[in-house]
Amino acid sequence: MERVIFEGVGKRYGRMWALREFNARFVPGETVSVIGPNGSGKTTMIKCLLGLVHATTGAIRVNGQPVGPDPAYRHQVGYMPQISRFPNELKIGQLIDLMDDLRGHERNRTGGPLVNALGVDAMLDKRLGTLSGGQRQKVSAVLAFRYSPSVLVLDEPTAGLDPISAEIVLDAVRNIKRDGCTVLITSHLMEEVEALADRIAYLQDGTLRFLLPPEEIQAATGHARLSKAIPAMLTNTAKSHVESL
Repeated sequence: MERVIFEGVGKRYGRMWALREFNARFVPGETVSVIGPNGSGKTTMIKCLLGLVHATTGAIRVNGQPVGPDPAYRHQVGYMPQISRFPNELKIGQLIDLMDDLRGHERNRTGGPLVNALGVDAMLDKRLGTLSGGQRQKVSAVLAFRYSPSVLVLDEPTAGLDPISAEIVLDAVRNIKRDGCTVLITSHLMEEVEALADRIAYLQDGTLRFLLPPEEIQAATGHARLSKAIPAMLTNTAKSHVESL
C-alpha cells in the first residue's frame, strides 16, 4: 500500500509553474531524499503535501485521505521546517503542552523521542524568543517526531545543529523508518543522502527528473559516489530525451 500518492500535481504562481505534472508514490518504511537546485520545486512539493498551498492541478493522498480542505490527514504527518517559527513569548514547556492539547495527547513534557537526547528537557523554562537557531531546531525536531507520525517531512533537518545533535536526529530517522514511517527529507548534504536514502527524487525546473534507488543511479553511471553519479545521471537522461525527439 502506498503511504503518499502524488498524481499529476502541478502548482502555478501567476504564469510561472513551480511544479509540473509531479507523479510519485511513496511506501511505508522508506526514506526518500528530495534533492535539486534552488528553485527546483522541492519546497513547493512539500507545501502541497502539507496543505500550506493548494495544488493547481492533480491530487495528493496520504494514507488514502485526500489532501484538501479537511486537515484531518495532517494528524498523521510530522514536519520539521528548515526555519522554525514559534510564538516568542511562550516557554518551550508551554509550547509542548499546547501541541499535546491540540493533538489530544496526554501531557508529558519530558516524554517521547528526542526530548532527553537533544537536551530539550533542560530548556523547558526557556522562552522561545531567546533561543539560538540550533536550539530552535532541536525543539522543532522534538515536535516533528513526537506524535508517532506515519509520514515525516524533514526540510534540511541538520542545518544549524551541532554534529552530535545532527547524528541524534539522523539516528531517529533510521529508527522511525524501521517502525514503518515514510520519511521525505530534503538535504544539500550528499553524505546525508548516501546514509539515509532508499530512493532519490531529483527535481529540476519544477519537473521530476528521476526517482530511483541510489544503487540504480550508481550502476547506470558507473560512479560509486552519488556526488558524481547524480550529475552523470542527469546528463544521461538529457541525452535520452534528445535522442527520443
